[in-house]
Amino acid sequence: MDVASKLSILADAAKYDASCSSSGSKTKREGKGIGSTEGMGICHSYTPDGRCISLLKILLTNYCIFDCKYCVNRVSSDVKRARFTTDEVVNLTLDFYKRNYIEGLFLSSGIIKDSDYTMEQLVAVARTLRDEHGYKGYIHLKTIPGASDELLQEAGLYADRLSVNIELPTEPDLQSLAPEKSRPQLERNMREVQNKSDEIKADKKKGMKAPTFAPAGQSTQMIVGATPTPDKEILNTSVALYTGYKLRRVYYSAFSPIPHADARLPGKSPPLIREHRLYQADWMLRFYGFSVEDMFEDTDNQLDLDVDPKTAWAIRHPDYFPIDVNRASKEQLLRIPGIGVQSVLKILSIRRYRTLRLEDVLRLKIAWKRAKPFLMASDYTPASRLLEGANLRQYFAPEPQQLQLAL
Repeated sequence: MDVASKLSILADAAKYDASCSSSGSKTKREGKGIGSTEGMGICHSYTPDGRCISLLKILLTNYCIFDCKYCVNRVSSDVKRARFTTDEVVNLTLDFYKRNYIEGLFLSSGIIKDSDYTMEQLVAVARTLRDEHGYKGYIHLKTIPGASDELLQEAGLYADRLSVNIELPTEPDLQSLAPEKSRPQLERNMREVQNKSDEIKADKKKGMKAPTFAPAGQSTQMIVGATPTPDKEILNTSVALYTGYKLRRVYYSAFSPIPHADARLPGKSPPLIREHRLYQADWMLRFYGFSVEDMFEDTDNQLDLDVDPKTAWAIRHPDYFPIDVNRASKEQLLRIPGIGVQSVLKILSIRRYRTLRLEDVLRLKIAWKRAKPFLMASDYTPASRLLEGANLRQYFAPEPQQLQLAL
């Protein structure tokens, strides 16, 4: 099989992995060479499902000895198989970069022989790019479950970001659909990456010369909708991973039905809006001071699909509003729907010098329709009827979908 045919198969097989953002790496690697982790002139590519990427995103191979029921590349699948050599991946990365097609490499793999053998192949690609070709661009390596600590440490010396995919939100989910994997094993890999990162940072603080280790940190991915696990439990898992291993990102990937699927899997994907709501809730947990409990009513463990989580919280707590933008604390301002972190910082800065009027707030380009019932300015107070529960729900009720008429 020629390289072009392999690329067609292995790039398509990689589309199910969402955790390939190149954000977060600003550390320039020492010495002269080609490539950069930042800069302009990136030629974006679009995957068949519409995702815009600027990385060469491929698998080393789509063969795997594991039989994870949700994975199209599982050992029992009848998909067409292919495998790159390490030199082929290196040459593709360099050729694509020199043509300005990509700004970096995301490399994952099915498991060949065993975890350590496969991880050695991934590390060999990164090592060859860095040491033999002076490649300074972005590299994201997907670690292999159960790989040795030594290989994980070596991977971090060459990669900008490492990811250890948790795959499913709970240990029972893994036992049901991916029995060869275990949550303790996956978290052990995360812990080793974090420990090594902390160790190197501590050495640098002491003035010691230490190598760069995964400067963009580590991330993970969870499949949503393959099991009945509710959103509340998914977010609790995310919080535990963020606090326990200092992850940069948790990615949520809506389950995609696969050919010849196991009977335990659902027959269709969850609504994509559910994936979007989880990302919004994740953002609120990390940057807006919300807790998981804030997101849900006592009797419900699922996020509201009709409105975003922040607006849903505001609708349930009308007594908290309206908030005066001229007097409220940062924490209170962050609770106003339609106002983001940067807008809050600008409000805090402006009001040191003058009182904010409504026109000042609107100049910040906030989402006015969402913010309108919840904020006050020196010349604006929302109508009291807007903050009545029933009226709020009606105000934010989704518009009926337009039907496409037949020609």
